[in-house]
Parts: sequence; C-alpha cells; structure tokens
Amino acid sequence: MDYEPPFLETYKTLLQKHLVDSKNDSCSMVETCELPLIDLGRLNLQHPEREECIKEISEAAREWGFFQVVNHGISKELLESMQFEQTKVFYKPFVNKSTQFDFSLSDKTYRWGNPSATNLRQLSWLESFHFSLTDVSKMDQHKSLRSMIEAIATRMAHLAESLGEILACKLNMKASYCRENCLTKSSFIRLNRYPPCPISSKVYGLMPHSDTSLLTIVYQDQVGGLQLMKDGKWVDVKPNPRALVVNIGDLFQAQSNDIYKSIKHRVVAAEKVERFSIAFFYCPSEEAVIQSNITPPMYRKFTLKEYRQQNEKDVKQTGDKVGLSRFLL
Repeated sequence: MDYEPPFLETYKTLLQKHLVDSKNDSCSMVETCELPLIDLGRLNLQHPEREECIKEISEAAREWGFFQVVNHGISKELLESMQFEQTKVFYKPFVNKSTQFDFSLSDKTYRWGNPSATNLRQLSWLESFHFSLTDVSKMDQHKSLRSMIEAIATRMAHLAESLGEILACKLNMKASYCRENCLTKSSFIRLNRYPPCPISSKVYGLMPHSDTSLLTIVYQDQVGGLQLMKDGKWVDVKPNPRALVVNIGDLFQAQSNDIYKSIKHRVVAAEKVERFSIAFFYCPSEEAVIQSNITPPMYRKFTLKEYRQQNEKDVKQTGDKVGLSRFLL
C-alpha cells in the first residue's frame, strides 16, 4: 500500500545485521493489568466523595504513575471524530505525508521509525504527526483536522490543568503553577499509527521511554499493546473504551521530588492489525523553571528547554533518551 512507510527497505541493513541474533522481549509473556480507574464525576460531589476521588488520583500517581479516568468531560463523539480525521491523514500516499503540512515548523511534523537507531531495540514501528498547538492554528489547508485538534486540545488542556492542580495541592506545591506556566500553546498533540509489522517479535511499536511532559493524556483504540513497567516487570494495559489514560511525565516527577512517578512504558508491535492513538503532552513554556520545593531536592532546577536539549544530545549519541538522571544533584 502506497501509504505505508518503507520500514523494511529503509532499515534493511539494520535488519540484516541484527535480525538473526536479536533477542527482544517485546513479545514475552506479560501479565495483564487494569489501571486504577477514577470517576472524575465525583469531583463535583460533596465531601467525602470529592476527597476520596482526590486521594485516588494522588495514590495512582505515586504507586503507578498511570491511571484511567472516566467522566472526564470529553465526549465519545468528539474523540471518535478526531480518530476519523486522524485516519485520513495517515492514509495519504507516503510520498506526500512529510509535505502536506506546509507551515514553518521548528521540528519535523511527520515522523516514522527512528533515524538514530543502532539496533532493533531502538527501532519503533510507528508513524506519527507531532504538532505544537501553535502550529495547529496555521493548518489552513486542513480545516476539519484543525478544528478537531483544537477542540480536543482545549478539553485535554483543561483536564490536565485540573489534575495538575489536584496533584500539586496534595504535596503542598504551588497549585497555580499549571495556570501560570502551561498555556495551551506550549503543549503538543501527537497522532500515532502503528502499522502491521511482519517482524513484530523483533521490534517495538514504540520503544520503552518516559514522557517529557508534566502530564500526558492518551486516547487509544481497543487494539491494545500499551505496556508499562510496574514493580520491575512489564505489564499489559487492558484498553477501556470509556476511559482516557493519564500518566505522570518527567517534569512532574522532578517537581514532586520523585513522589509522583514518570514510568517507562512502551507499545508492542502487532503483526496483522494497525493501532491508533492520540497523545496530548501537557507542558509548560520552554523557559519555565522546573524545581521542587520539597527539601532536600533531588534534582537541580532546570528549564524545559534545557531538558529537551539534553535529551536531543543523548538520542544523537546513544540512540535513546537518558532523562532525569542527567539532572540529579
């Protein structure tokens, strides 16, 4: 099909070099888990229901780094409409994908594979469109996609701000940090497609990583494949058609002094089916300072810009992100 990225051709040398002796645990047997499921409708109720809901959010952020939310304020119809628009851009001819968004960008919008990969463990069988919310406003040739992304991003930003304030208050952190530093335009949205993979036992759909964000909110289809690290083991996350998945990002882990966990997660590749997801990365501005007020702090203060620059340097040198350990005191 002419819309598929040429993985096998582009990474032919890498595949020939590593395919025979590659040992990848992406398809090893893992336990299936159901993430903590939190009904956010209880936040509108009186004490003690509201306080119990807040407690559940905080405990999930501490113990799992991941949780699912229902009654989150984003309609199923809007999410499904977004997914429909998403499939349309992915089913364009491959040769046109990198040029169909013709506005000026600081980074590539269309991404696939991993040009820095030095072995199969670093090759993600994935294609994505990665937008800053500033760039979305320039999508004059894609009005229906633009309106869907803006609607989703507005609602997800509101949800992330609410959750961020709740989590900050539970640690006596400054509750207004998100409102003051996380404007919608400083966040990002990524449309993901995981194509069927003929070597699914050898590569990841998305290699293990943690997120460079305060919070990430994901809407996924029911194919499954998301796995996270729990107590030193990979566990498979069972999809919930009613829920959004929320996870703590690196920046919130640093601000919480490691109380909230930015957990490594990955997506396994599937041989015969494709998978779609939409990820919203809730971020402060590049110059916002990331600093914990909990003493003694574990990390030196840094900005998101510094953190990204360090990550980019590490990826170029090693093929992978090192992350927060670079900023330990």
